[in-house]
Amino acid sequence: MVDSIAATSILGYRPVCGGNLIRVVSGKRKSFNTCRFPPAEFLGGKVVVSLPLIKSKQDGFLMSSSIKALAVELTREAYAYREDRLPKKGNSKIDGGFDRRPDLWPPENRADKPSLRNPLLRQERMGCGWLGAIFEWEGVLIEDNPDLEKQAWLALAQEEGKPSPMAFVIKRIEGMKSEQAISEVLCWSRDRTELRRMANRKEEIYQALQGGIYSFMPGSKEFVGVLMHYKIPMALVSTRPRKVIESAMGEIGIVGNFNVIVAAEDVHRGKPDPEMFAYAAQLLNFIPERCIVFGNSNLTVEAAHDAQMKCVAVASKHPVYELRAADLVVRRLDELSVVDLKKLADIETSEFGSPQPQMELEEDDETSSGDDSFW
Repeated sequence: MVDSIAATSILGYRPVCGGNLIRVVSGKRKSFNTCRFPPAEFLGGKVVVSLPLIKSKQDGFLMSSSIKALAVELTREAYAYREDRLPKKGNSKIDGGFDRRPDLWPPENRADKPSLRNPLLRQERMGCGWLGAIFEWEGVLIEDNPDLEKQAWLALAQEEGKPSPMAFVIKRIEGMKSEQAISEVLCWSRDRTELRRMANRKEEIYQALQGGIYSFMPGSKEFVGVLMHYKIPMALVSTRPRKVIESAMGEIGIVGNFNVIVAAEDVHRGKPDPEMFAYAAQLLNFIPERCIVFGNSNLTVEAAHDAQMKCVAVASKHPVYELRAADLVVRRLDELSVVDLKKLADIETSEFGSPQPQMELEEDDETSSGDDSFW
């Protein structure tokens, strides 16, 4: 028992009495009234504990209560000494090798941060400030014309002397970065310089066909205004170049409404890879489970779920039944409320570990169908 106390001792010494270990000599019993620990260096000081020991009726054993009392007293002395010698706030930190005292109450809570002592700020953070919204650009915030995208790809193929991509191929590369689509699906080139050149040319063709005219999707402007009112952090993601996105935001008057903008230059791959959404959540300083993605295709739903995020699908170019994989399907963004977003981002149980699966036990029937007399 003495060896076990020494192994778990905070100071790492075995208790000795008069310089000798406590042990039993055959035919003799040594009696000591005190038990001392050798002086130990602890944060520049020395800790010496001296307690009377109670002899046991049985030879060679100390009373377990006295050993427990000795260990408890040593722990108290060590914690008290550490708290007295630790510097105050503003001074340099000293690592004493001990964890925070376990019996201090109340425990640390993120809701008790000094920055949240303001009741209004606390209400904001604990209300809607703990979830983030990630929006796609085309088909969610502004009107999208898939025919223009198809015409841009066909025009690029004609210029480059490549075979015209078929309709199902164009649908497959929808939402990808242009470089990714050219190299991995169309297989027109693998050279980075050529990929960048053809991607830029395809974007120029699209912008020429589009004409620089942008219009909001029904209900999207009102919904963004509601989120801004409740101060919910928002991010905008798109596979378009940043200069195109910023110019379009200036045209429709939403510059400064979004905390984060993730454009084609910021990521290596587009949908269905979750890189865009994961990077947006990182810039918003939110865990993925607290973010909600707003998209309009199954590729967006797949990428959002791969990033461990919830997804709200806007049925702008697909029927509602085709978007059933999303967590929520709406026809317009203004059909949603802040309460709906809170319910989607509610992950209180999964934050502290996934709940253990409960095994269902079948109840044994009291009456057996068989004849018990057989056994």
